[in-house]
Amino acid sequence: MHSHENAGETAPGEERPDPPRLAWRKEMRERVLAAAHELTCAAGWDQVSISAVAERAEVSRPSVYKEFGNRAGLGRALVVRETRSFLDGVVDALGPADRHPRAGLEGAVLFALTEAEHNPLVRAVITAARRGSDSLLPYLTARTDPVFDAAQHILRAWLTERFPACGEEDIDVATDLIVRMTISHLVLPTWPPPTAAERLSRAALRALGET
Repeated sequence: MHSHENAGETAPGEERPDPPRLAWRKEMRERVLAAAHELTCAAGWDQVSISAVAERAEVSRPSVYKEFGNRAGLGRALVVRETRSFLDGVVDALGPADRHPRAGLEGAVLFALTEAEHNPLVRAVITAARRGSDSLLPYLTARTDPVFDAAQHILRAWLTERFPACGEEDIDVATDLIVRMTISHLVLPTWPPPTAAERLSRAALRALGET
């Protein structure tokens, strides 16, 4: 009778580590996307080549092509990565269910405005589909405006949960108001980010009958 665990076994509830080949691929993919992000922020997507990305990430060009297919595939993956990270930040900023709605909305708007201000690639992803002038536009996935659509979905669900007595039309109006105005403020800012966050969240709550 053996008291020790067999080699390679995991304890109940413990995640089994990735096989070495898969772990290397995940790590390589993240390095490549991080390199593409840095180069795009520094010089713009038009100046980014597979060779430059491979050199920055310290991987071979064939490895990049094998993982992403071509430059367009890399661009799409980069946009998906930035979009997902940005929207995860919005969700975190909205906060838990017991947070006051105004504080949650202000936090989310402030996060969106400041993140776009400090991250050139995030700003490009958010504004490209609205202006049609950014070279990342062809990589904005199948939807015409992935950030706008996803942000509306997230905020609509969040408001519905916190204002169950409000009708669907009022929820839609408040959602559209705050998402559309936040993105518009990114393009043509009128107030400092904290002021914009406070005023936009207050306007959305008024649409829901909250004072």
